[in-house]
Amino acid sequence: MSKEEETNLPCPGCGNRDLKRLISRVAYHVSEGERLEAFDPNKSQSDSFYKDSRNIGLAAKKRAQQMGADLGSGFEAKLEKLRTDPGSVLMDSE
Repeated sequence: MSKEEETNLPCPGCGNRDLKRLISRVAYHVSEGERLEAFDPNKSQSDSFYKDSRNIGLAAKKRAQQMGADLGSGFEAKLEKLRTDPGSVLMDSE
């Protein structure tokens, strides 16, 4: 379909030809490094921040980064497990 044909399309519901293009919601990927860089532990976070499992451990990683400490692969493994299945970490500690 050509651009000209697109601009002449009628609305399937009402037949009106004065249509406007709407941009739907978009999503973009933010790497963990970018999230870590932007994270401010002193700033109050919204409820959606706490509902996003990718943010689990962000404060610990940010603090370790500030101190120049390497938390190691064990920390990363535990963090990944916590992010994917939080209940399993509680079971493991009992």
